[in-house]
Amino acid sequence: MDICLFAGTANVPLARAVAERLGVGLGDALVRRFADGELHVLIRESVRGRDVYLVQPTSPPADEHILELLFLADACRRAGASRVTAVVPYFGYARHDRRASGREPVGARLVADLFSAAGLSRVVALDLHSAALEGFFSTPLEHLSAAPLLSEAARPWISERSVVVAPDLGAAKLADRHARLLRLPVAVVHKTRLSGEDVRVHAITGDVRGRSPLLIDDMISTGGTIEAAVNALLSAGCAPDIAVVATHALFVGPAVVQLSALPVLRFIVTNSVAAAACPALPIELVRLEGLLAEAIRLLHDGRSLEALLAHGEAASPPR
Repeated sequence: MDICLFAGTANVPLARAVAERLGVGLGDALVRRFADGELHVLIRESVRGRDVYLVQPTSPPADEHILELLFLADACRRAGASRVTAVVPYFGYARHDRRASGREPVGARLVADLFSAAGLSRVVALDLHSAALEGFFSTPLEHLSAAPLLSEAARPWISERSVVVAPDLGAAKLADRHARLLRLPVAVVHKTRLSGEDVRVHAITGDVRGRSPLLIDDMISTGGTIEAAVNALLSAGCAPDIAVVATHALFVGPAVVQLSALPVLRFIVTNSVAAAACPALPIELVRLEGLLAEAIRLLHDGRSLEALLAHGEAASPPR
């Protein structure tokens, strides 16, 4: 059973790099819109009996990229693919994991159900916003982590005065993983979100005075959480050499303007989503194709992914 790799339009360069690592060509698929805006997907090669992997982060615009993935999955299933696995480096609607008030949908659960309805055999995701999302999927889910790769990229910039900082309680577990990899202490910023862009910090747990913060989060969206955390750390007397590490660099809305005004020396992020040009920010890009190609290779061969999983023991990162 041969590997067959297709890409949606969300991050074609990443899909192409993964295919190159695997030594296969990127599959021939047409993904376009009709004049009325409706989506048209056509698989232009045989997938009958093949092990198909669809590389598609559901990044902004999330609705369009989710529908592309669903159409690709359905097309491959109907064309006789033996297995269809979605490789979703960034999972949109991950923050819609509960109802903040009484009359809201649980968007993450609905999207997970749509993945199952499309006939996917398995989903591979990376650093989900909450580990609890794993329980939303009836389709088997492999939850990978980029923490080993990101920690290695951050290692040259740390010192004995460094401290890993979670910008909110939701990032505490991810920050703890980085702290164990780097053998550093941890601090946590306690915040309240006032709106999609505005955040208020209440307190900081842990010693940050005179220390160099390494802020850890799963994503940077509008930059509001990072901005509030940086200002709180500076007020608490931290050293001015601040670094930010995040898996998913969305940089939407006012993010670039807000973040470029902060005294952050570097942003270490991955290529899980298509990188926008941000010359105003000192960005160091960590590439994921080695990790994703290794996960695909292990799945195809029926071997364990334990060393790559978010809850597994940290191992040397694939390169």
